[in-house]
Amino acid sequence: MLFLWALCGVLSALVLILCVKIYTLKAGMTEIRTELADRLNTDTNTLISIASNDRHLRLLAADLNGQLRLLHRQRRQYLKGDRELKEAVTNISHDLRTPLTAICGYLDLLEAEEKSEAVTRYVTAIENRAEVLKQLTEELFRYSIILSVQEPMLLEPLCINGILEESLASFYGALTKRSITPEINITEKKVVRTLNRTALLRVFSNILGNAVKYSSGDLKVALLETGEIIFSNTAPNLNDVQVGKLFNRFFSVETARNSTGLGLAIAKTLVEQMHGTITARYQEGVLSICLDFPEMAE
Repeated sequence: MLFLWALCGVLSALVLILCVKIYTLKAGMTEIRTELADRLNTDTNTLISIASNDRHLRLLAADLNGQLRLLHRQRRQYLKGDRELKEAVTNISHDLRTPLTAICGYLDLLEAEEKSEAVTRYVTAIENRAEVLKQLTEELFRYSIILSVQEPMLLEPLCINGILEESLASFYGALTKRSITPEINITEKKVVRTLNRTALLRVFSNILGNAVKYSSGDLKVALLETGEIIFSNTAPNLNDVQVGKLFNRFFSVETARNSTGLGLAIAKTLVEQMHGTITARYQEGVLSICLDFPEMAE
């Protein structure tokens, strides 16, 4: 009987030790998880440190610290490369503007000279291509400027309804040339958000310009009471992979001679600077670009 009591005491002690060990391991794992999440969410070189003396937990923390060092190194390389790319884009776009201005100037002078019919035709073709190149260079330059801005964007309460109507009116001529009659559904309720007027006009302009280029002849624009803005048009030649890349810089659905593939990338950058979201949906051959901005705080 005494032996059984002794055995029960030993087993109870073992169970207690195991419980303490399990509790210590759980506490250590929770500490590691919290530390890891903090290191991943903040820009810091501080590594994971834990209070536990458990050898296995410390080995795990050491392995994670090794991966964090590698991640920090790769992040620095990425930021350096991204900064160098932005600087290169700015320099290239700036360098292109000067010779282009000179070319356009000489073409203006050539217009005043007496020319044969063939020369006139060639000069007209050169002028058209120079104008397209000028527009593409300006778009590249604007994109580089947007990326280089470090200060927060100046935001103010704006009524989206009027700005959207203004943007649609400015595209009336371009839509008419493509025989596109837009189907417009703008809520009568005033949708007010904290935005930047110039940036929002640019976003609408880029999305509408994209629709004019690639639409199969239709366009639907809706501003819902919830504040969501939806631009939809038929685009039968798209696929899900292309739609997933629409907001990537320098991506163009077609290898178009008059497109840098920066329009939607610029729109995405500006929307995010205004704390909004922009997404693309593709269902049954219809592409929808959806914008949503956070409601104003009361």
